[in-house]
This record gives sequence, structure tokens and C-alpha cells, in this order.
Amino acid sequence: MELFSGAGAHEPLAARMRPRNLDEYVGQDHIVGPGRLLRRAIQADQLTSVIFYGPPGTGKTTLARVIANHTKSNFVTLNAVLAGVQQIRDSIAAADEQRKLYERRTILFVDEVHRWNRAQQDALLPWVENGTIILIGATTENPFFEVNKALVSRSRVFQLKALTEADLLKAARAALADKERGYGAWDVRFAENALEHLVATASGDARSLLNALELAVETSVPAWPPAPGSLIDIDLKTAEESIQQKVVLYDRDGDYHYDVISAFIKSLRGRDPDAAMYWLARMVAAGEDPGFIFRRMLISACEDTGLADPHAITVVESCAAAFDRVGLPEGRYHLAHAALYLSTAPKSNSSMAFFDALASVEKEDAEVPNHLRDGSRDAEGFGHGQGYIYPHSYREHWAAQQYLPDPLVGKVFYTPSTQGYEGEIRSGVLTRRELQITAIMDGMDEDGAVDATGAYDELYLKLEGKTKTFAAPRGELLTFSPGGSARDQWTKRVDSGKSEALKLIRSTIFDRAKILRHERILVVGADDGLLVWEAGRQAPEGFVAGVCARESGREILERYAATLEELDRPAIVTDRARLPRDANGSPIPFDCALARDPGSTEEALAAFVNDLRGVMASGARVVFSARVPSLGMRLSSAIRSTDHDVLDVAAAESKLYGDGQNPLFAWDAAKMIERLEREGYRAVAATEQRITETRRVAKDELDRWLDPNNSAYGATLADSLSAERVADFRAKLEAACRAGPIPWEYGVAFFSVSL
Repeated sequence: MELFSGAGAHEPLAARMRPRNLDEYVGQDHIVGPGRLLRRAIQADQLTSVIFYGPPGTGKTTLARVIANHTKSNFVTLNAVLAGVQQIRDSIAAADEQRKLYERRTILFVDEVHRWNRAQQDALLPWVENGTIILIGATTENPFFEVNKALVSRSRVFQLKALTEADLLKAARAALADKERGYGAWDVRFAENALEHLVATASGDARSLLNALELAVETSVPAWPPAPGSLIDIDLKTAEESIQQKVVLYDRDGDYHYDVISAFIKSLRGRDPDAAMYWLARMVAAGEDPGFIFRRMLISACEDTGLADPHAITVVESCAAAFDRVGLPEGRYHLAHAALYLSTAPKSNSSMAFFDALASVEKEDAEVPNHLRDGSRDAEGFGHGQGYIYPHSYREHWAAQQYLPDPLVGKVFYTPSTQGYEGEIRSGVLTRRELQITAIMDGMDEDGAVDATGAYDELYLKLEGKTKTFAAPRGELLTFSPGGSARDQWTKRVDSGKSEALKLIRSTIFDRAKILRHERILVVGADDGLLVWEAGRQAPEGFVAGVCARESGREILERYAATLEELDRPAIVTDRARLPRDANGSPIPFDCALARDPGSTEEALAAFVNDLRGVMASGARVVFSARVPSLGMRLSSAIRSTDHDVLDVAAAESKLYGDGQNPLFAWDAAKMIERLEREGYRAVAATEQRITETRRVAKDELDRWLDPNNSAYGATLADSLSAERVADFRAKLEAACRAGPIPWEYGVAFFSVSL
């Protein structure tokens, strides 16, 4: 049990020269220097549990010996390699007895404490907690990885560093001068650079230095010990033979193990195959477990290479499996093959998106959107799952819909890199994300609820020049009435085919805009992001600004913009007065303005163009799209029938859409061209295009559209048809909508104007 029993002459020099007090202790000034906490605690005999952590030969055990020499406490030592649970119990029993009988503390020193398993370490915990034992642990392993967290949390951890050459030289000269324990009784002389060689090659290890010094001194005379006062000459060759250069500076049981694997992984990440081969050879030569190396490469394949090369994980896994079949020494080919593949593969750490998402989860426990909930159990009661779009039913097996919780709409976790495979998928990922955000934002009011006018269905809601806005319910139904399934299944509105239509509108606008890479682009009504991001891609050396109508739109765009490089981010504002200015404070003139649906009447569209004059450069152009209400969807076309009631509805619709007195229907592309030319604009051009998207119509929408008191469409049907005919039409329309999404056809005009 007494690890620190008195030194004898037969002991190695390193053991004989162990410091007996703090004044003899060499190095680690950051721990035991004058005024340091540990030095004061040792001198005052007020030590609490501590863990000494550092490479071999840095003085961990020596510090424990110094403490043993200073303390009045009962001092017990154990070596974790040799001691088992029974020895722990015996030590604890003795400590408990010392406390109860003599009120004396017990300091338990455990050398190589990391060698104990979890059960052995756990056995100490209650006795450390109640003060029966003060623990001093010594370990070459990082205690935060290898020692029981509860023990670490109750201890002060002191990290010992490799000794400096000055420290080692001081230790060597102390040994040469000490007449009792060292070689002070003889005249030991070193040739030039001989002692310095011993110090330099000891690599910060005092034990290694003293062992080499002992070998050099005692083998330089015919017999040991020579007569007192004898001259002992040590030349450089003897010094070189006394301390052989370490073949590999690598300790599988020490912290350097982690430093080398860290250098290896960082070399893979940095795509340096030469460095990767060096550090791999370093580990293999030191006898590192190949399984450990392969495990770290498997992590790197996903953490650092990632989707830039999705085959990397397969290559490393195959090499690991091949190594298991082949073994060493030929298995080194498989280690090298995997390392070379990773060190030359394109890199992406986009998988870190998971940890960004995890941070959001920890901050906010958002609810699952209703349409994503499991509808197999309570779809009838609470409407779970209703409104979900099945992607495989659509072209490219994808349709725009919301997947994130409402508070996180527009939040970006994953940004594909431009490297390798990710570079190939990047455009598709960004395009789908942008269309998804657009589809969600399109038809949202300031409070985030679905706004029936947002998708230009206002032609059904306008009556006597007034627009009524309805906020449809979103999310889970919070109440349920038995027998209401026919009603409740219509609570969710989804534009299921919107993504294809949006892509068509966007591509047509940009085809007409013919943007140059250096141009300054202004996007008006940028809330949905449809035009902002594509403008940035087409004018990478220019500048893009977006003016949003709503603060919620600006916030979502800002979330997305935060994933871009600072110079690539558009300026997003809700007030045109806040658009960026040049160094002189003057507004930046824009070369091109883009918009989607800036108005629904001739007056509104003309006002939109006129309003841009003050922010556009000379010769600038304005390109925009606008739905033409007179070419809007006829609900009668959703019913494939020639029944009289349906034909009568079609006639009533023609009357409504052909009403030249209603500003909503009194214009088309040709009339808009005439209006803009009369106001002095040149090079005005326009085309009209029919667009069809699939759309699921909800019952609450039908209720609004067919309401004669709040809808121009409903009022027209009520004036033109009997209540019975309207009811028959409604029944057929509901049946058609229940059968699934219906083709929704409307007309869009695309304009280009030169200022």
C-alpha cells in the first residue's frame, strides 16, 4: 500500500531524485508556482479532491508524493492497474475508521485512475461526497472522457504539461549536484552538446531524461561505483547511445493519442493526402487499433465529405469490411485506400444542418402542422392529415406544401454546398425551397392566416368595389361534433398544383426581363420570394432589393437570406424609403423592376408603373405579370356536364366576366398596352397566357364564393338563377371537389415597359 516508501541506493535515479517538497519540484509553474491555488492548498494542508492529468514523466505521481510529505491526513495509495474492488473497500473501511476514531481525514491517491472501470469508479463516489475520502487521481487520459463525470464534477482538474528544456536541464543539474541521491560525489563532465542532447531528446519527460542520464554516467566507468571524486567524462556518442530517439512519439494510453487522430482527421478535412498518409503511418507504426481509425474515417465520411460525395461512406465501409477479412499487414492497403479517398474527395459539412435544427428544437417545441399529422386514427374527429398533398401524384413526384411548423416557415437548416454531388443537386434544392416558401406565402395575410384574396380569388368576393377578406382556419380543429365529417373534411385549403404554375410565371417574367449579370434589380411585392432569389442568381455582379408589403414576408425572406454570403444577400425592406443609398446618400437607381400581380385593375397597374419612375435609372425597364380577371376560372368548368343548371351557370359567369362597367373585368392586355402608351411609355409589350394548375377547393371557399351577400359571383348567380338551380349547381360542384383536385384555369398577362 505504501507506494512512497523510503528510497534506497538500489533504486533508479528517477526514483531517488523525486522531489520531497515543493521547493524541489521542477516545472508546472502554472499549477504550483508561488501564490498558485494548489501550492497554497498543499502548504495549508487544505486539499480538496483533485485530478492530475498529463503525459508520462510530467510529475503527477511526484506531486502526490509531495502532498503525502506535507499532509497530516492519513495518506493511502492505490494503483488502478493492480487494485480491484476489494482493495477499494478495504481502503474505504480504513478511511471510515480513521474519521470515526481519530477525526482524521484520509487522502486516497489512485495512480492511473482511468484504468478503473465504471463500477470501480462509482464505488468511490459516495465516500468522496460525504468527505470520508479526499481523492487524488492521476491519469494520462483526458479525465472528461475517461473518468466518471460525477467524480470529475467534484474534483479540481489540473493539467500538467510536458516539461520545457529549461525544466529538464534544471532537473539534470540537480541530479548531478546532489551528493546524497545523485552524482554529486563524483566529477561528472559532459562534452559540448552532450547534456543538451539528452535534454532535447527527452521530449519533456523527466523520467526519460533521468533514466538516460543514469545510463550515461554509470556506463562510462569500468565498474560502478567508482571512488568518490573520480572524473567521469561523457561524450556526445555516449549521450546518443544512452537515450535512443523515440521511434514514434505516440502513446495509445495517453492524450497524445487524441492529438494524432485529430491531426489525421483535420488532414482528411483539409484534403491533404500527404499529411493524411503521414499521420496514418504514425498511428499504424504505434500499434493503434485499425478499428478505431476506421471508425473515425466513417465519421469523417459524413461529417466532412458528406453529400459532396455520398459514395465516400460506402468506400470507407467497404475498406473496413475488407480489412476485417484480410487483416494485417496487407490490410494497410485498405486503410490507405480509405484515407486517400477521403483526403481527395470534395468536401461539405452540410450535415451540420442537423445540429442547427436541434438548437431550434431546444428553443421552441412547435406543433406538427395539421396536414402532416397522422390521419389514420382521428381524421374524422379533428381533421388530422386533411389537406396533405401526396407528392407522387404530381409530375416530378413533388408538389409545394408546408412541412415545417408555422413559427419556422422560411427557416433554413440545410444549405447544399457547390461541391461534387451537392453542386449537382443544389439548384433543385434551392428552387424547390423557394417555390415552397412562395406557395406558403402566397395567400397569407399579415397574421399568417390564409387570405382568400391573396391568390386573386377576389373576383368572387368583390361587390360594389369593396373587398372582403376572410381568414380561413389553419391547424388542428379544436372542437368536434359527431356526424360532422362531411363538413369538417373541407376545413383545409391547399393549392396542390401551384408549384408548376409558379415556375412557369417566374420563367416567363425572366425571359422577358433579359437581365444582365451586373444590373440592379428591384422586386416589388417580394414577400413570397419567387422573384428575389432568381434575380440574385441572374445578376451576381449587380444588386437586388426587395420591397415587401408585410413585415411577416420580410422576416421570412431575411431568414432565408441569412444562409447566403453577405455580398450575395438582397436588401429586404417594407418601406421603399429604406432602400439602400450610395455613399453620397442618393437613392440607388435600378435598371430593372420585377413584380408578380402588382394590381388587378387597369388603374392599379398603371399606378404601379408610374410609381416606379422615381427609383429607376434612365432607360430602365419594368417587367411584371398580372392575372386577368376576365380570363379567370369558371367554376362551371369544374363540372363535366351539359345539364341545364350548369349551362345556365356558365351563361351567368360570362355575364359577370364580361361586365365592362366593373373595373376588375374591364381590361385585358391590349387595353393595358394602350393605357401605358397614352401615358408616354415606350416599347410596351404584352402577351396573355392560359395557365392551368391543379387545386383542391375547400368547402369554406365555396361558402364564401356562393354567398350572395358578400360575393359578386354569388350575387350574380342569385340574380340570374333560381335558388333551386343554384342549390343543384352547388351540390354538383361539391361532389366534383370532393373527388379530388380540380383543374384550375386562368389567364395571366406578361408586360414589359421601357421607362
